[in-house]
Formats: sequence, C-alpha cells, structure tokens
Amino acid sequence: MDTDFIYTYSPLIPGILKKRYKRFLADIELESGEIITAHCANTGPMIGVCDTHSRVYISKSNNPKRKLAYSWELIEVENTWVGINTFLPNRVIKQVLEQEKFPPLQGQYNQVRPEVPYGKNKKSRIDFLLRNESEKNPIYLEVKNTTLAKDNTALFPDTVTTRGQKHLQELMDLLPDAQPMMLYFINRGDCDRFSPADDYDADYGKLFREAVEKGVKILPCRFEITPQGIRYLGLAELVL
Repeated sequence: MDTDFIYTYSPLIPGILKKRYKRFLADIELESGEIITAHCANTGPMIGVCDTHSRVYISKSNNPKRKLAYSWELIEVENTWVGINTFLPNRVIKQVLEQEKFPPLQGQYNQVRPEVPYGKNKKSRIDFLLRNESEKNPIYLEVKNTTLAKDNTALFPDTVTTRGQKHLQELMDLLPDAQPMMLYFINRGDCDRFSPADDYDADYGKLFREAVEKGVKILPCRFEITPQGIRYLGLAELVL
C-alpha cells in the first residue's frame, strides 16, 4: 500500500488533557483556554495513554441529541500520536475491507458481512465474516484495538478480559471448517513487534498461544496515526 491515508479524519480540534474520569469522561483545555468535557470511547485502564497535560485532539459532532458534543480521538505519547477511540478500528477495517484495499486479506473474499452471529447457540457476533465465491473456508475476523506498548512492542490486553478469552476460544472452535483470524489494530506507529500481555492477563496469553498453535491466524497490524488520518504500515513481528 502506498503512503496515502486509508482513513481521513474530519477536522480535529487540538487541546490539552486535564483529566480523565468516570471512564467515559475527559476534561480538555482548548487553545482558547476554555475547558470542555469530551466523551472518552475507551472503557479500559488506558495504561500509558492518558497522562494529564498531554496534547490531544478531539472531534465535534453536530448532532443536537448528543449529551456531549466532543469526542476524544488522539493523544500524544513521547512524540507519537495514539488513537484512543475504540469504536474507530472497526470502522476503519470495515471501510478498507469493503474497498478491497487491505493487503493482508486482499483477494481472499468478495463478500463482507459485519456483526454476524456465530458460536454456541449463535449468542456471539463476529466483527466480520468474509466469504469467497466457493463459499468454502469463510474467514471469521475479530478486531481488537491495541494501545498498550513497552519498548516498541505492542501488547494486548491491558487488563483481564474474560470477553477476550471467550473470543479466542470461539475462534478455535471454528477450526477446521473456517479460517478464524484475530486482527490486532495497533493504534500507534511506534511499535514493530506484538506480544500477548501476560503480565496483565496470563490466561489470555495461554489461550493466545494455544490459538496460534491450533491454526488461528494472527494479524498484528501496524498503523501510523496522525491528526489528519491513518496509514497502514504492515504487519508487526509476532513475538510469543
């Protein structure tokens, strides 16, 4: 892929993070000196990506029904922009899949279906079901936003996630009749390696390695984040 953005932000507004609280809220000082409250679309601990006094960017919605007009989108961490809106990765991946412009999966499908029920009793939903003309070996693709990093290695998860463990098990259960894949959306451009975060969820790490051994495909996708848009950088090295 060339250096063009695969996703372009609407014009963002710069500011300084004053504090993040109640998980969903962040107070941000604008260049005018006004302090606004923005929605934080990230329920996790956000380790290393919510330091006060950091530069941030926010978006503004024109929807009058929204309780909070602003949404927190980016934060600067050691001269690297990190995307913190957990809703955005699925939106970006959906867009590039539908455009058939995503190198790791290009040419492997001709139909994209989001949020398809699967698993035992069809009580779970896969982020994307990709099918080809033969209808054989469909691709079940789950997407995970990844912002935790240490020494240029992206790590997932950043806290115990029973939901994430369940997703790994359900992907393994699809074998051998499908191609289960886990895509880690590395939402920062300073990491060229990826590992499961054993220090934060040892059980997830064990299931992750089991999934790799059984044949679940791992796509640790690197992205450069800028206030203008997002570029795909290729796959990170998987370190088990």
